[in-house]
Amino acid sequence: MAEVKLIACHECDLLQREVHLPLGGIVRCGRCGAELYRSHPDSFDRSLALTAGAIVLFILANSFPIVGLKLQGQVIQTTLFHTVQTLWNEDMKSVGILVFATTMLMPALELFALTYLLLPLRLGRAPPYFAIAFRMMQTVRPWGMVEVFMLGVLVSLVKLAHLAGIVPGIALWAFAALMFVMAAIAAVLDPRDLWARVAAAREAAGYRKLSGTSIGAAR
Repeated sequence: MAEVKLIACHECDLLQREVHLPLGGIVRCGRCGAELYRSHPDSFDRSLALTAGAIVLFILANSFPIVGLKLQGQVIQTTLFHTVQTLWNEDMKSVGILVFATTMLMPALELFALTYLLLPLRLGRAPPYFAIAFRMMQTVRPWGMVEVFMLGVLVSLVKLAHLAGIVPGIALWAFAALMFVMAAIAAVLDPRDLWARVAAAREAAGYRKLSGTSIGAAR
């Protein structure tokens, strides 16, 4: 008898059968109409490519100055980490911790988790502690607030424009691009596809292990 896969609606808890979807198809709950899952074309490859791009942008955003102020012929520039240090030294430790956590730590943890999950699967291996890494990614994602940081930067630049000349830095453009790339990752990543790939990789690993044991016993 073929195994019947079931899925519970995250809105009303109705247990329903999974169905095969064409590319771009969407399955909705039969009771409340909430989206259960959708078929993302090339979800895995797109997620991996976007993650690689996001890592490069994240490194650029934290290595180069965000913005510079041109005043009396001199340009004063600062990086994000130096901004956090300044907030800490100026007795605004809570603000500094918040900026560090939401714009540096949480996005870094999310990108690390994505790399840890996607790269081994691309090589045909199931990463150890997959469930823990997946939960960590889901937990830290809402705390990565690059878009809020960018909004704050733009507001600050508008207010400072009449005091000094504004020189956008490489990091500012990198953060802007990172904001869109992270949103794209959240849109194309298919958790169901990841779990299916993990199950297939573990099954293949168990088959290879069983085959090796059988050959060894035969010898």
